[in-house]
Amino acid sequence: MAKRYKDIVGDGGSDIVGQVVAQNERLRSRMSLIHHKVAVMSGKGGVGKSTITVNLAAILASRGYRVGLLDADINGPNVGKMLGVRKQSLSMGESAVSPALGPLDIKVMSMDLLLPGDNTPVEWDALSQQDTFIWRGTIEAGALREFLADTAWGELDFLLMDLPPGPYAFTTLTQLIPELTGVVVTIPSELSRLVVKKFIVLAQKTRTRLAGLVENMAGYVCPHCGKLGDLFYAASDGEKVALEMGLPFLGRIHFDPRLPVSTDWGVPFVLEHNDSAAGKAIAQVAEKVKKFLGEG
Repeated sequence: MAKRYKDIVGDGGSDIVGQVVAQNERLRSRMSLIHHKVAVMSGKGGVGKSTITVNLAAILASRGYRVGLLDADINGPNVGKMLGVRKQSLSMGESAVSPALGPLDIKVMSMDLLLPGDNTPVEWDALSQQDTFIWRGTIEAGALREFLADTAWGELDFLLMDLPPGPYAFTTLTQLIPELTGVVVTIPSELSRLVVKKFIVLAQKTRTRLAGLVENMAGYVCPHCGKLGDLFYAASDGEKVALEMGLPFLGRIHFDPRLPVSTDWGVPFVLEHNDSAAGKAIAQVAEKVKKFLGEG
């Protein structure tokens, strides 16, 4: 039987207003201990946001920074798998849940860690079929709020957030974290660029600070000769998109066939292949984000 969200977090009490006020206080208190809150986002699915988020976290942690990672994709969480923490059990402290610990002590929170099995979806109760989408959006926003407010993040230099496609999680986070910084991801595809440009305009309207744009899958690394080649027919013009939208261009990341292998094994690619073209490109993105945030 599928696990429903209310079965995981409970129904709560009758003092709804008091609970919300208390949770907001916890959220502000926990976020005040985190220097930089960075959302990796796109608006478009399938551009590799999770891969970039996980590897940016690993790069930063390897540089000695204290790093946390929030999987903000409530319905399609995968960060737990990518960081090899799915078998860890979460423990409840006096006032918060202790996050899982990934490589280099990266603190990880994901809905995936709360589900009992691989085939268990997150289901959403609604009063009627017509109310399903409204309830789903409301409960997803509540889940993100709980992950931020009720996880024992402690003091962190960076909290990275892997956002799902679409604007909803992003707009929720802008309301919860006024000092949010965004890293936008696209790929060499006209469809991707169309969606990403709209998302950038939305982010600019919310006055979210954008560290810049990354073009992922800008080409591929040949497994035989190591040369770089085009992965898509579309010309690579992420730098042009960044210029048009008034954003810094953070760089191009080529697809490496070893990337999905690292993902399946739960070991960040950059920890094993930091000298590869993709590894070096991700490291350069991390350095530019750090510089944007005043960290070097």
